[in-house]
Amino acid sequence: MQQEVPVYVIGDIHGHLRALHKILHEAHLINHAHHWTGGEASLWFIGDLVDRGPDSIPVIDYVIQLQHEAQESGGHVDCLLGNHELLMLGAYQFGRRSTGLSSNFITKWRHNGGAKTDLAKLSNKHLTWLTERPAMAIVRDALLVHADATFYTRYGRSIVEVNETLKTLMKRSNTLAWEELIEEFAMRGVFNHPYGGKDFIERFLMIFGGKQIIHGHTPIHTMVGGSAKKVTQPFVYADGQCVNVDGGIYMGGSGFIYQLTNFQITQ
Repeated sequence: MQQEVPVYVIGDIHGHLRALHKILHEAHLINHAHHWTGGEASLWFIGDLVDRGPDSIPVIDYVIQLQHEAQESGGHVDCLLGNHELLMLGAYQFGRRSTGLSSNFITKWRHNGGAKTDLAKLSNKHLTWLTERPAMAIVRDALLVHADATFYTRYGRSIVEVNETLKTLMKRSNTLAWEELIEEFAMRGVFNHPYGGKDFIERFLMIFGGKQIIHGHTPIHTMVGGSAKKVTQPFVYADGQCVNVDGGIYMGGSGFIYQLTNFQITQ
């Protein structure tokens, strides 16, 4: 019987490279020199690689490095589009332009933890890679999304359609469309709503597929109470239909990696 390929998901890193190294090393996915040793394993970042921490651009570079190294070993590394990637890209592309709906793009990004010096460090390689990231993915029976929100349905009725719609949007200079998406991406907590949460989950899974939603975006300790430093594992809720993997690294959490057992990539 063929052994299943290990699949791992890691939550919001927010520019904390040392924490990322520690998490991956403890999971035996990298060595002491920070190179991929995961073989054929699959690793998914849930989005929000950037902002709020000191190493946003180095984190992007490192994930790109791992992606290449894993591919050479028959493995797989990818990252979903998070709202902070979108905020950074909007600040880079539009700067102080605004549609009037809210503050200008660079002010909004800075307000959400963006460091102005990072814009000067963005290269064409970074920009191309970021704009090509999928917004959603299916890993066998798990639906991976960054945000615990349902706005994705506005951009398509399938994973392929949502991903292509958002990639197209990010290649255009429609500031209103960008601003609307950024505002929608700020939504959170929909799946944990005390009254309609279960209905939202079931409809979302019915549209996009999967039996379970895995997301980040909302630090776990803000849902369960207590300090981020005490969060060491995912928060499973809604009778197991949702798994939150945001360990709140930028709030002092150590972060963690979540392994999906007996799952395969079926993008």
